[in-house]
Amino acid sequence: LCWLELDPSPTFCDYLRLSLLFQLPKPQLGEPRDLSTLRMQPAQDDVLTLSQTLDELLGKDTVQVELIPEKKGLFLKHVEYQVTSQRYKISVYRRYSDFDVFHEVLLQRFAYRVVPALPPKRMLKGVLTSLSEREFIEGRRRGLGRFLNLVARHPFFSEDELVKTFLTFSGSDVQSRLRDTCKKTGDEFMINRIATQAKEYLPADIQAQFSTSREMIRNIHNSFQRLRDRAEKMVERSKDNASDLLMFGKELSTLGSDASPLPSLASSQSTWGTLRQSLKSLSVEFAVLSDKAAQQGRREEDDVVEKLNLFLDLLQSYRDLCERHEKGVLHEHQKALHKYSVMKRQMMSATVQHKEQASVEQLESRIVQQENAIQTMELRNYFSLFCLHQETQLIFTYLPITSHILGSFVNSQVQGHREMGEVWSELQPKLGCLFSGNNGLKHSI
Repeated sequence: LCWLELDPSPTFCDYLRLSLLFQLPKPQLGEPRDLSTLRMQPAQDDVLTLSQTLDELLGKDTVQVELIPEKKGLFLKHVEYQVTSQRYKISVYRRYSDFDVFHEVLLQRFAYRVVPALPPKRMLKGVLTSLSEREFIEGRRRGLGRFLNLVARHPFFSEDELVKTFLTFSGSDVQSRLRDTCKKTGDEFMINRIATQAKEYLPADIQAQFSTSREMIRNIHNSFQRLRDRAEKMVERSKDNASDLLMFGKELSTLGSDASPLPSLASSQSTWGTLRQSLKSLSVEFAVLSDKAAQQGRREEDDVVEKLNLFLDLLQSYRDLCERHEKGVLHEHQKALHKYSVMKRQMMSATVQHKEQASVEQLESRIVQQENAIQTMELRNYFSLFCLHQETQLIFTYLPITSHILGSFVNSQVQGHREMGEVWSELQPKLGCLFSGNNGLKHSI
């Protein structure tokens, strides 16, 4: 060290470094074929396979999203929601902008997972003609509820700090807390313990499996969309039936309320005067029938259509994920490879033309940086495939929800027909008492 201080010339320092380097022990690398034993071996548990059942996923949490009637804000009014998590036993209050930021940071953290889309913030132009503002707000509330339940039940999202923060943080600025949490930990590739070894766990025919599963899920998606459309038509028919029954009863009441005296042309044997007095009381029974039909429509909407929409939201988010994989990771990887080939050609040209050493070294440095970037992209590509394989399993894990939907559909119909049948059965003998002396109920016309 004293010598270095006395004579710090480059030649002497280089000589000293070389002499010290030769004194260090040389590592024994062994044969190249032995390097395979140094790779990270898969853990004893199969990290690629999702082990949860549908009931286990549904049991993770149930989140209720309710609309707060009052609009907040001094100048700009906005809708507020009460979010209640069954798992955390707590209620917090959120605005749509809070959901928007939560969705944004989820996509940043879990770019390679199925992140459900949010319902739109505002109605599109022209929608007002067929959809009232109240219906739009209710539809958005339902959409936000489906979004949160899919996120809170996801096998990887459910234990993440972002989800816990959104469902439990009661401070004044949840958006800043969410962004800070995301910045501190980074995306899933940076925090997942097997991210850089994802290739080791993937089956050799991963691309073929992905293509087959994607086509099957696309067909399932189309079929469930048609089921949902038919279920929505049933809901509309139940609502129309409720409205028609109510109006039918009101018309009977109007008919029976007519107190005008019978004209002299009417037969003295006419019983119309007595009949019309009886008609007025029938509006009560038809109002009950209308209420039962409306309840039927609500059951069909809550128990059948909502479950169909939940699964459709998941299927759509899977299609979005496939597009992100192809247009994001793969596309960026191809762009990086193209840029790398251009830089290599530039390097060859610079060498042939004997350009200045500084420019050649700068180009060499850029090539090394690009090689590192490509290596990282390749690792991310394999990790994206790894996640995509797991998310495909998630879709198939959710498929038994079909039995839940069918069960809800059958139960809603059984209950609805039974309740309606009871009212009709009670009404039939009452008609006999109301129109005593008439044979209208005994004989067909």
